[in-house]
Amino acid sequence: MTSTSYPFDDTVQLSQIMPTQDDNAPIVGNNYAANVGINGNDSQQANVSTFSVSKKRACLTVFILLLVNLLNYMDRFTVAGVLIDVKHYYHDLGNSDAGIIQTAFICTYMVFSPIFGYLGDRYTRKYLMVFGILMWSVFTLASSFIPGDYFWAFVLLRALVGIGEASYSTIAPTIIADLFSKHQRTYALMVFYFAIPVGSGLGYIVGSIVAKWLGEWQWALRVTPLLGVICVILIIVVAVEPQRGMSENSQVHVSNSGLCTDIKDLIANKSFMLSSAGFTCVAFVTGALAFLAPSFMYYSTKFLSQMESESSISTTFGGITVLAGFIGVGMGAWLSRTYKRVNPRADPLVCAGGLLTCVPFLFFALFVSKYNTAATWVLIFFGETLLCLNWAITADILLYVVIPTRRSLAESGQILMSHLFGDAISPYIIGLIADSLADNHSNSKLPSVQFVSMQTALYLTTFVCVVGGAFYLATAIYVEQDKKKAEKISHGNLEDSDDDAVFTDGSDVNYLADEDVPRGIGGLRSDQEVRVAFTDGDHHEISTAS
Repeated sequence: MTSTSYPFDDTVQLSQIMPTQDDNAPIVGNNYAANVGINGNDSQQANVSTFSVSKKRACLTVFILLLVNLLNYMDRFTVAGVLIDVKHYYHDLGNSDAGIIQTAFICTYMVFSPIFGYLGDRYTRKYLMVFGILMWSVFTLASSFIPGDYFWAFVLLRALVGIGEASYSTIAPTIIADLFSKHQRTYALMVFYFAIPVGSGLGYIVGSIVAKWLGEWQWALRVTPLLGVICVILIIVVAVEPQRGMSENSQVHVSNSGLCTDIKDLIANKSFMLSSAGFTCVAFVTGALAFLAPSFMYYSTKFLSQMESESSISTTFGGITVLAGFIGVGMGAWLSRTYKRVNPRADPLVCAGGLLTCVPFLFFALFVSKYNTAATWVLIFFGETLLCLNWAITADILLYVVIPTRRSLAESGQILMSHLFGDAISPYIIGLIADSLADNHSNSKLPSVQFVSMQTALYLTTFVCVVGGAFYLATAIYVEQDKKKAEKISHGNLEDSDDDAVFTDGSDVNYLADEDVPRGIGGLRSDQEVRVAFTDGDHHEISTAS
């Protein structure tokens, strides 16, 4: 018997390979890996249950997730496509009151994201998504029947829609991360995040067209619920629930640690925090433009004495958003992969470049809006394209700098931060600024007054883009080292790592020791068994037995 002393934090046991789980049970238990007893020879390793997914099934799963994400963003921006009608229906709402509709949705969305993030790291994710999709479908349908005298009831139901969407947006990217790795993951995320601009654009188009055809804006909110039920069936029947960390191609997996430990580690992860701050700036700008741009362009055409309907403006803006999304998300993934061949810090640098270069396009789009509508649309297109560069890349950064058992929580944390300080407040803040400027005029409801006040308020978005670019540049300083650290922990290499997630509360366990055994715990041979003995103090004694 030999004995080696090694300093660990006050956490506990080494974890093991995840077996194939019951689809209704927690994926990873807190005391997982006890008494597995594998010593590294082939015959014993063959007894360990494994889980694999065919490429066809993985691609089908991503396609279904894409469809649901399209519905997600269609539902979110349908109201924006008929916002002028909504304002009239609820007794001529002001800009700030109209902004509250989106703010209420985003507030519940971001508050419930951490809850689903915690659950998504521990329980069957596809059933959590099914629950969320059904919730948002029911509440979206119900909101279309609220009478004109009950505006706050409408706001409440839109807020409840956010609970359902929180479950999906938090969990879906982690499933993709477990199905694909490296370049395949980047492209899978690119496909998934096409849904953000494309779904948003379809929300404007479908919402405005359906409202025009059927004569009432409420019908715009009755499209996505039916499609949501179809997607629920597809998720249950076709989508797969992969094991956490499956794509890491590792024989050693980490177990769940405590919530406080997870939060502490994520806060200490500089790449995660800085990229989330940059993405928050993106959310602020896109949230403001997505919700207020159609109304702004409507007032712009009135200012220029052009006879454009809200429906045609929403359709134009939706088409621009769809095209900009296709080009921007695809271009971002391509630039990331190409530049990464010569610079491992390419991802945050591409994100920073996208935000900084979109600033002049947004600025001049606002400036020329009082002179020429066509030029304004062109500048908005280029600005949105550059904003869309970062969607898939930011998600990829999160997934490779965070270990598998914390990814859902990290997704929820990023959602919480980006919405709390981003699109949850930007429509309301910009609407409030616009209203305060309009109130200085005797007739604040005139289209010309509304146009000038909204134009001035929207200039704030250009400044926020510059701040976001700075956050992404700071991310580039740390991203390489944080990625390597996450890879080491995910593959069971504890050398130079004090991460608590590789331990869970429990008693003596056996540890899979093979040729890749971590040298940080005594340079063990493949035929040695590791036993963790608990002592009083900051050091634990590790003993080995042949």
